Amino acid sequence: MSIPKNGDSLAVDFQKGDGLVPAIVQDADTGAVLMMAYMNREALDETLKRRRAVFYSRSKQRLWEKGETTGHTLAVVDVALDCDADTLLVTARPRGPACHNGTLTCFGDQPRSAATSIAFLAKLESVIAQRATEQPDASYTAKLLAKGINKVAQKVGEEGVETALAGVNEADDKLIGESADLLFHLLVLLRARGVPLSDVIAELEKRHRK
Repeated sequence: MSIPKNGDSLAVDFQKGDGLVPAIVQDADTGAVLMMAYMNREALDETLKRRRAVFYSRSKQRLWEKGETTGHTLAVVDVALDCDADTLLVTARPRGPACHNGTLTCFGDQPRSAATSIAFLAKLESVIAQRATEQPDASYTAKLLAKGINKVAQKVGEEGVETALAGVNEADDKLIGESADLLFHLLVLLRARGVPLSDVIAELEKRHRK
């Protein structure tokens, strides 16, 4: 998917809603519906320009960028128009919770899509990003990231060795537990390097097609 260069190329019918159209935001990785807001032509143009979701606030009568106060922005991947030209589908990657109440979506923490393992990994990736941004005192993730990438990489190595040993010498439940630790710390390492999980999945998909 690619972002259109400008709002005019989408031929949105803004007249039906007195200059506003609904914009449904969907997680690019999990398929979860994150939120719904409204856009006018200027908000759409700013969204395409910034590559971050910008909406129009009906209560404040102004444009607002999602995350402008919290930092929990929506990095836009694609914008599509429905068949009636009066509703937008914004595909994005959230940087932190999509809801101002702190939940992953405005409809709660459970993605409204098929429950898949990959979807949960994407959810976990989002939680790790939130810990990295907010740095709560009691967060193991935040403390680990604060020690630097060398320490994070060391933990991945340790968990990899423990997983390998469990695979040879331990019962299934031990292997499952060590594998979970390894996957978690790998996600933390990816966060420390600024590499999204989707890039790893894309690489696996590319290898599978060969």
